[in-house]
Amino acid sequence: MAITITAFAQSPDRGRGLARDMGVRWALEEVGQPYAVRLLSFAAMKEAPHRSLHPFGQIPTYEEGDLRLFESGAIILNIAQQHPGLLPNDEVARGRAISWMFAALSTVEPPILHRESALFTERDKPWHVERLQMMDDQIHHRLDALSKHLGDAEWLDGAFSAGDLLMVTVLRRLTTSGLLTAYPNLCAYVARGEARPAFQHAFADQLAVFAQSS
Repeated sequence: MAITITAFAQSPDRGRGLARDMGVRWALEEVGQPYAVRLLSFAAMKEAPHRSLHPFGQIPTYEEGDLRLFESGAIILNIAQQHPGLLPNDEVARGRAISWMFAALSTVEPPILHRESALFTERDKPWHVERLQMMDDQIHHRLDALSKHLGDAEWLDGAFSAGDLLMVTVLRRLTTSGLLTAYPNLCAYVARGEARPAFQHAFADQLAVFAQSS
């Protein structure tokens, strides 16, 4: 059955590959599954047809036969469970890889997103500088632990997995902040993820959308 995902018709990240469909594209490329992309305007995302797929009117969504999914983490987990290449066969290692998926989205990403939001909405507030430092400290706390765990390893837990895919996707949000430069092993980790052919294909496809809309 054909797979269809949804994405922004006009990429708000200006082609940096940070929109939520990027991780889903990357996962599908890693497991060698073809897919179609339905591009949506911001207005169409809030209309009833799309809300029937995503109650919160966001992207991405995933359609395959009768299966309808929303939330990028859930979509990537489904892809990893259905196709070989993103989760280990060993049950114990598989559980650890899934734990890293949740760690990326539930532990590492939230303070990064809070910082991004503050940069857009609180720059004119008298507390902005102090609050930004507090958020940077929170991010460093997460990165310290992640860097210590990774050490000199290539990936988080053995072979590349969906946990690495999501963690690299999250860490890429910091590439223009300067916060990641204090962790050479994490910078190298992100670079390894970006060098994977599947990432390159997914990034090129998302970049093409921005090029067409700009």
